Amino acid sequence: MKIDVQSAAAALRAAAIAGRDASRLLAQSSEAQRNLALTGAADALRARTAELLAANAIDLDAYQGLPALRDRLRLDAKRIQAMAIGLEEIAALPDPLGHVMADWTRPNGLNFRRISTPIGVIGMIYESRPNVGADAAGICLKSGNAVILRGGSDSFHSAAVIHAAIRDGLICAGLPEAAVQVAPGTDRAFVAAMLAASGLIDLIIPRGGKGLVTRVQAEARVPVLAHAEGLNHTYVHAAADPAMARRILVNAKMRRTDVCGATETLLIDAAIAPSLLPEIVSDLRALGCDFRADAAAQAIIATLPPASDADFDTEWLDAILAIRVVQNVDEAIAHIAAHGSEHTDAIITEDAVVAEHFLNATSGAVVLWNASTQFCDGAEFGFGAEIGIATGRIHARGPVGVEQLTTFRYQVRGTGQVRP
Repeated sequence: MKIDVQSAAAALRAAAIAGRDASRLLAQSSEAQRNLALTGAADALRARTAELLAANAIDLDAYQGLPALRDRLRLDAKRIQAMAIGLEEIAALPDPLGHVMADWTRPNGLNFRRISTPIGVIGMIYESRPNVGADAAGICLKSGNAVILRGGSDSFHSAAVIHAAIRDGLICAGLPEAAVQVAPGTDRAFVAAMLAASGLIDLIIPRGGKGLVTRVQAEARVPVLAHAEGLNHTYVHAAADPAMARRILVNAKMRRTDVCGATETLLIDAAIAPSLLPEIVSDLRALGCDFRADAAAQAIIATLPPASDADFDTEWLDAILAIRVVQNVDEAIAHIAAHGSEHTDAIITEDAVVAEHFLNATSGAVVLWNASTQFCDGAEFGFGAEIGIATGRIHARGPVGVEQLTTFRYQVRGTGQVRP
């Protein structure tokens, strides 16, 4: 449904004011009450499985996007169960609110405490994957934040049923329904209103492709917690265990090619490339992977398609892997610095000194040693779920969970002091 700019702004303002009121109640609610909302929402998701599958079928029938990204939209009973479990895992996490982060007393007797507190009203803009709405709602509820969700048009019907389940949980816990709200439609005018909502929304989180994130960063008049592309690297060092390297690459590239934690570029040392690269390529080809290779890799495997300069700057989100042969760890680090997106990078090696150098010298939000890049996920970090992967340098980096959606304030206790 198309709405004009004024109507979108009015709808957003009403939602944000209601969200502001709800956020104050959430900030004062007990952990038990917020947890009850989460577990109640999980129960409601399970109870609404048939309804959600029917809504998802409507979305899938109407989908006209890239075939490679269709799986992001698809729900089944297993994925719905995973959403419900994710909400329960969030409920089981420690309460992130009210922690005394620091406590000190000045010579004049004033006592200062830094206390963790919610951010306030979050605006979440995301694309096709419908489970993002459940994760975002759960993380915001646990951390005492109200949230306004604007999902992609591709998942509109699925998102509506997920929101209904979250609302069921809020009602069950006696919390305001306005704690979690969704956009009234798919018109982009509502997105523009969210981005312009300075003073109404405290933080915007975009989760989607480069086009979405770029637009939000360019137009927002509200602070943005964003991630860049998942242009991730796996570097196979000369001292890597060959069997481990093969196993990790299969998982890092092919477990799910459409997630932001997937490896998009393989870097491999020249000393081991002649023996190991053919085996890695054979493993991945058997699973349907295609390649883009530099001249050194083509000299080892003549059938590899050539890579252009742009290929090393591409987040494929598909069964395609760029390959470059490097001379050593420093060349690998330099390549990552020049072409990476500071999302997730991994090294495979049995040399602890080299590994520590890599871990310290790369600047990405997440760096791994002898593990798949697909572990860059909030659930795998023990966060229950995530609202996104932050690659900026301010506030939060890596998977954003309940703790990362808090800020702090100061409480100062005196005994009658006045300032000289």
